[in-house]
Formats: sequence, C-alpha cells, structure tokens
Amino acid sequence: MERLVKTRDDAPAGFFAAEAAGLAWLAAAGGARTVQVLETAPRRIVLERVETVRPTPAAAEEFGAALAATHDAGAPAFGAPPPGWTGDIFIGRRTQPAHPEPTWGAFYAAQRVEPFLAPAVAAGNLTASGAGVVRRACALIATGAFDDTDAPARLHGDLWSGNVLWSAAGVVLIDPAAHGGHRETDLAMLALFGCPFLDHVIAAYDRRHPLRPGWRERVPLHQLHPLAVHAAGHGPAYGDELVDAAERTLALG
Repeated sequence: MERLVKTRDDAPAGFFAAEAAGLAWLAAAGGARTVQVLETAPRRIVLERVETVRPTPAAAEEFGAALAATHDAGAPAFGAPPPGWTGDIFIGRRTQPAHPEPTWGAFYAAQRVEPFLAPAVAAGNLTASGAGVVRRACALIATGAFDDTDAPARLHGDLWSGNVLWSAAGVVLIDPAAHGGHRETDLAMLALFGCPFLDHVIAAYDRRHPLRPGWRERVPLHQLHPLAVHAAGHGPAYGDELVDAAERTLALG
C-alpha cells in the first residue's frame, strides 16, 4: 500500500490524534469510506495514498447514499467529539470547541460560528458592523428557531470538495472535523465549494434519508460555519459572504 505522510512541526497537542479519531468514528458508521490511517504521532500522520479518478454521476449517487448512512449512525449529542476524545477538535489548522449540548441551535451558534468572528475582525476580513449582523443571526439560532426533531448526525464536519476524493472504488473522505451536528451542515458545505455532480449526491441522499422541507432555504444558515472559518483567515470576500448568509438567515426567522 502506498503511503502519504502529513507533517506539521508546530502541531498542537492532539492535532493528528483528533484526525485519526474522527476518521475511525466515521468509518465505524459503515457508510461513506474514509482514508485508512496507518500511523499517528504528535507531529505527523501516515495515511493510505488514494489514487484519484474523474468523478462520475454513478459514483456521486453511491456517495450520497453512503453519506446518509454515515449521518444516520448518529452521535451522543450536538457538539459531541469522536468517542474517547476530549477537548477541542480542529478544522484545518484552527481549533474549535467540541462540547456536547442538548440542542442544535445553542451548540451551532456558540461553538461553530461565534468563535471565528473575533479572529475574522482582527484579520481585517470582517467589519465590526458585519460581525454585529452575524451575532444577531447567532442569537436567533441560539433561541432554537431552527431546531427540529432530528437526532444528532455523525458529521464529517469539514466536507468541502477538497476533502472528497474520487477513487476507482468510489469516494474516500479525508481530513474530518468529526462531531455530532445537523446533517444539513455537511450538505451545505458540499454546495459551498462546488462538489462535482452535487445534484446526484443530494438525490441519492434524499432517497436514503428524506430531507426536511425547506432544506434548500436553510443552506445559508448551515454555511455560516465554513464561511466564518474562512473569514478568519482567507480574505474579506469570505467576510462579505458570511454577512450575506447571516442576513438571509435572519430573513428566515
């Protein structure tokens, strides 16, 4: 088996161990395939190397159904990290909280959006007035305005297209920020960054686990998290998109 070695000399404690724990938890769901972990150490992780091929509609449909199965495997609570993991988890190079909460809105606002606002403002990528708009949206979310009866889903948590590898055997997921959350958040991140054949992914997902009415209108709500993360470190265009998503979230309320 060919190997891929990822290293980070300044890795915080648990950085690669958290990645390995997330991959194992997702794999245990028996749905979407995840990259195999061969070795972990404080400053590196060794993975199987995935040879990629061109995406196809058939592979996209297989992935959509498998992702629904992963989500359906569930989590103990919103915000819950992989079993046996304690403390923060990581999205990209940034830390984010992973504290179990009984309701989705309270978790999402406090642990997935608000932590990235001050860094985004400090970086010059989000204005103070824009941050105020996002905080108003977070206040609405925290009231439970968008909570429903769905149990916590087992999320990949950083499901942009770069973490979806198309192999000859089907899609393989890499680099998770795995936690318990709302299934629509993973799907919204796929839409934000242009997953190939997304319509096929969604159709197959919906056949396996029908999505709640209005899910398309709630996409901006679930994109607040990745947009906030990117606004913290990837330029003012993401700050503008974050404010727009917050305004559309407020309009839903």
